[in-house]
Amino acid sequence: MEKEIMSGNHIINMTNRKTINISGVKKIESFNDFEFLLETNMGYMEIKGSNLEIVKLDTYQGDVSIKGKIDSIIYNESSNKKNKEESIFSRLFK
Repeated sequence: MEKEIMSGNHIINMTNRKTINISGVKKIESFNDFEFLLETNMGYMEIKGSNLEIVKLDTYQGDVSIKGKIDSIIYNESSNKKNKEESIFSRLFK
């Protein structure tokens, strides 16, 4: 049974563009050294930068800490993965 964080606060605390603490994270969709895609209480969040890595992950509370050089934080209505799938299907069934 998967526990899903539905309510609660969504808080972002960033220090010197080197560390970021995020609460209200439902799940991590994907990540690598340059990009994290997180599903949060407020929608999908994309974090871009370099040398990014997870410092702390608390799935019970929905807290994530990431370190590295943070260049941008963007909220999306849906995940990039879903957008790519939709665009492939829309091209196939035109």
